[in-house]
Amino acid sequence: MATTPTRKVARRVFAREFNDATYTFKESDDDRAPLYVLLPTGERANRIFVVGTLTETEDVGQDSEYWQGRIVGPNGGTFFTYAGQYQPDAASMLRELEPPEYVALVGKPRTYETDEGDINVSVRPESITAVDEAVRNRWVVETAERTLERIEAFENGSSEYIQMAKSEYDSPIETYREQAIEALESLDSQPEATAD
Repeated sequence: MATTPTRKVARRVFAREFNDATYTFKESDDDRAPLYVLLPTGERANRIFVVGTLTETEDVGQDSEYWQGRIVGPNGGTFFTYAGQYQPDAASMLRELEPPEYVALVGKPRTYETDEGDINVSVRPESITAVDEAVRNRWVVETAERTLERIEAFENGSSEYIQMAKSEYDSPIETYREQAIEALESLDSQPEATAD
């Protein structure tokens, strides 16, 4: 019986942790093996799910359209996404959306090394969808919960990914706990809608 390959779970992650996730790996030598980014909280991610404010779009392509989108999370952290001819639906969304706009993004993490030797992290989008504030707020709550769960597992566990994160990163894990709490607090400080 043939098995159909399944998509990997899209991890929810805040921008600070995602941008610190500079280590990538494959779990086999197969050319088609999925590429993972290692989150500093000790979880591997082949795909991520982000909701934030699309604040800027720009066609940065030389010979053909290649759209860059900047998505800002609740703490001011930024995700960058790039879509071109191989992501036509996402490129079309980046071309047509008028920032600022809440968007949901599912995509694959990508890293690249700059000429200076720094590692930058971005998202190659599978889909970009305009959403409302309620969806964004629900994502903030759920992402904070997932982040705090990963931190608890990191502090109490010793899975291979946690061990890998401890050896690859020197970021204090407390940073990500503070970010999750700040994100939740940002929801409390939003102005209430008033009726005229």
